Amino acid sequence: MITQILFILIISFSSFEPPAANAHDYQDALSKAVLFFEGQRSGVLPQYQRMKWRDNSGLSDGWTYNVDLTGGYYDAGDNIKFGFPMSFTTTMLAWSVIEFGDSMPPAELRNSMVAIRWASDYLLKTVSQLPNRIFVQVGDPINDHNCWERPEDMDTARTVYAVDAPKPASDVAGETAAALAACSMAFRAYDPSYSETLIRNAVKAFEYADTYRGAYSDNSDIRDGVCPFYCDFSGYQATWLRRATEEGSFLDYIQNNGKTLGAEDNINEFGWDNKHAGLNVLVSKEVLEGNMYNLESYKASADSFMCTLVPESSSSHIEYTPGGLIYKPGGSNLQHSTTITFLMLVYANYLAKTSQTLNCGNINVSPTWLRQQAKKQVDYILGDNPMGMSYMVGYSDRYPKRIHHRGSSLPSVKEHPQAIACKEGSTYFNSSDANPNVLVGAIVGGPGKDDVYEDNRADFRKSEPTTYINAPFVGALAYFVANPNP
Repeated sequence: MITQILFILIISFSSFEPPAANAHDYQDALSKAVLFFEGQRSGVLPQYQRMKWRDNSGLSDGWTYNVDLTGGYYDAGDNIKFGFPMSFTTTMLAWSVIEFGDSMPPAELRNSMVAIRWASDYLLKTVSQLPNRIFVQVGDPINDHNCWERPEDMDTARTVYAVDAPKPASDVAGETAAALAACSMAFRAYDPSYSETLIRNAVKAFEYADTYRGAYSDNSDIRDGVCPFYCDFSGYQATWLRRATEEGSFLDYIQNNGKTLGAEDNINEFGWDNKHAGLNVLVSKEVLEGNMYNLESYKASADSFMCTLVPESSSSHIEYTPGGLIYKPGGSNLQHSTTITFLMLVYANYLAKTSQTLNCGNINVSPTWLRQQAKKQVDYILGDNPMGMSYMVGYSDRYPKRIHHRGSSLPSVKEHPQAIACKEGSTYFNSSDANPNVLVGAIVGGPGKDDVYEDNRADFRKSEPTTYINAPFVGALAYFVANPNP
């Protein structure tokens, strides 16, 4: 159960000719990718809000527990605040700054820090009643998904889902701990006092996760509200706490629990529901740069994961679309591409810093190769694909116009001050018109296995954006701003 605690061969279309190198404006894409998070904000919007068609929402969140749970992000095209994916999103935004902040233009570094703090401030509220209670979600997803209404209008139940000791919440508490620890690192140089607050609360969340082991979705009183939406699990919080605090106790935890943490498992996935690949890459930094060879099993698994991405390797397992996109079945495919792309760039940096390469059996793989493959994924998303379409809204001249997103598809409160009730929004959902509000920077779920994308609002698996697709893409874009020709 501790696992729950711790977190190409490219076959081209005959008619598909990708644009010449350097065709993309990575700085513009980065700016838009960060701006997207302003469209997902819940709570009282600040004066510096740039996404002007949004307005205040969720202002009573937490009242049933007499606690302030305003703020945070709606995770996708709905109006729910799911703690599990929000924590993963926050971790990835912070990790993007930690690894690639030096590559960001000052304005985008500042905007990224603002995006991180909007999430971390909310997460601090969710752990404010530890050690006895953690808040894991706000909003009834069943009722919410039966309505199509703006977050500013929502009149569905803002149910607060909490887990009280001794009931388990290892997954969401662990992911919250990871997020707060990563954020503490991101803020250390800019706001030391806030950084200390973050790490102190990260330890509290870790202690709850480690003490009351099990999945939060196993609690019968909240299960219907969190499943089947976000009820998988695994985490890597001890690794982030080790990196943020450099304390030996967390290193001992990682060393002593390697097998149960999945250090020997070759799981070819990284996302909100499975952190194994990210955990192994993160720990590998200790091996590569700190010579901690007692953690070698983690690095071996990280190597194995990277080798699955190499088509010429005998251990290649990852599937690619004919146009070259990393593909995993299940919908919202670009979440896999952006997270794996991020890990390729991070691991390439770790290898390059120590002048090492990757041994994939019959071939040797350099950091440059990993970066070039990452660039292909980024460029595919930005438009170098058989559809000739950017899957980032607002980037280039051709991008999805009918995304599965309530606030984007309904008239803004500024244009339509009267409330649009639950079922009244169906007219807009069923319309073939383009969304009236452009959610700039949103990355949709993306094309299917055949590289085909229909701009269809009802097809949420392809047309719905999520915060956890965008967050790792921020880091990837930051790298290519400074290194357009890896």
